[in-house]
Amino acid sequence: MENDTKTVRTGRESVDPASIEVSPNAKLMLILAAVVAAICGGLYGYDTGIISGTLPLIGDDFHLNAAMKEWVASAILLGAIFGAFGAGSLSEKFGRRNTTCLVSGVFVAGATACSLAPDVWSLIAARFVLGLAVGGSTQVVPMYISELAPQERRGTLVTMFNVAIGLGILIANIIGFTERVNWGWRPMVGIAAIPAAIVFVSMFFMPKSPRWVAENEGMKSAIIQLGRIRTTKRAIRREVQTIRENAEGIEPQNRGWRGLFQPWVRPALVAALGVAFFTQCGGLEMMIYYTPTFLNDAGFGTSSALLASLGVAVIYCIMTFLGCMFVDRIGRRRLMLIMGPGAALSLVGLGVMFLSHPAPGSTGAYLIVVFLLLFMMFNSGGIQVCGWLLGAEMFPLSMRGQATSLHAATLWGADLLVTSTALSMAEAIGLSWTMWFYAFINLASVIFVFFFVPETAGASLEDIEEALVEKRFRPTRGNTRIVQSEDEDVEAAA
Repeated sequence: MENDTKTVRTGRESVDPASIEVSPNAKLMLILAAVVAAICGGLYGYDTGIISGTLPLIGDDFHLNAAMKEWVASAILLGAIFGAFGAGSLSEKFGRRNTTCLVSGVFVAGATACSLAPDVWSLIAARFVLGLAVGGSTQVVPMYISELAPQERRGTLVTMFNVAIGLGILIANIIGFTERVNWGWRPMVGIAAIPAAIVFVSMFFMPKSPRWVAENEGMKSAIIQLGRIRTTKRAIRREVQTIRENAEGIEPQNRGWRGLFQPWVRPALVAALGVAFFTQCGGLEMMIYYTPTFLNDAGFGTSSALLASLGVAVIYCIMTFLGCMFVDRIGRRRLMLIMGPGAALSLVGLGVMFLSHPAPGSTGAYLIVVFLLLFMMFNSGGIQVCGWLLGAEMFPLSMRGQATSLHAATLWGADLLVTSTALSMAEAIGLSWTMWFYAFINLASVIFVFFFVPETAGASLEDIEEALVEKRFRPTRGNTRIVQSEDEDVEAAA
């Protein structure tokens, strides 16, 4: 039977255990908050994925060349970079929940503006606004969920954001394949405003981040928020104690942007930003945006190319869901090391098939689709699962808002780099060499993870910060977790 007599000390405050109230619906509220917030990931997936099916229609409507098509596709990514940086300051000042609410409102405005754009430059501007919401959501939502989640479920709950991205991309491809003629491109981009409006309203009823509340409203308010999402008083007392100890005595130089570049934080900065770079530069977003274009260039018909693009979306959705289920059991580092080589080899095979110029309907043509789907399986089930998660969990609370801004901006900057150059690269060096270039990037990501990324599964946010302070934040040969003691860590690496 749980002991309810222990007093909870919150800095200078002492809280009577009898005053701690646990909601009977705490477990449901935690899942509901994660799901509602993660819908923003679905909006990101839909708004980026729908361009695959609408870009040919937009090109015909506005008479666009390849360069202008890249502008239309890339505008959302440029906006995402600015949105990621802006959301960091907003999430620190106004809180994670309120910023998520604001982001969903911008989603509504951006999707509506895209559907009403009278010319290509208006569409580019509207997609830039939409990008502000996309970037803002990728900064604040994973952080919001990670600060709500108990440590043993953090990986699963945060990667619901990835699952939602996959669902958004899948829905976009289904609509692109089945309704492109009946709907036209304007309703296809405008429909995203509906779920965005639902999120906007729903977020007013979701809990605040207990960790943000502890820093900005006090520990008593943090206990109230924890009572909405934790199932026992014992769990609340334990978490309050770790939050309090973590927040005490933070030096000014360890806060905000100044703290982010302190030497003791550098291992987390290198690991998180490196994985962010490889998450987007590995070629997955290129495949999502341009699969129909690449396959058309390889001799596939429009319907076949769009059907293959739909297969890409299905694989992405399935693999991110499986990754969500197993990322806490397998571990972030191990999952990336297992799946990364498969992604590289799949791109090598894809390049070989493109080089052979198979006839439509031949075995070689089917192998192109097979290697394409294999790449999606390995990439989306590995580094894509971990890319957003690591940025949300690796950084100390005193600088987490700024750190997640930089992390999200790195993701979007890398995505912009790939999206704005992929078609031009394919035209300049051919599809085969383009695939082999991205195969090298995927191989480089495996090497990077092996040398720079430790295992954070099973560790609380406070455990990870403690490992940074004590200089235990490093990878081990046996993929052991940083929550271990230093002696155990050294023994496992020997």
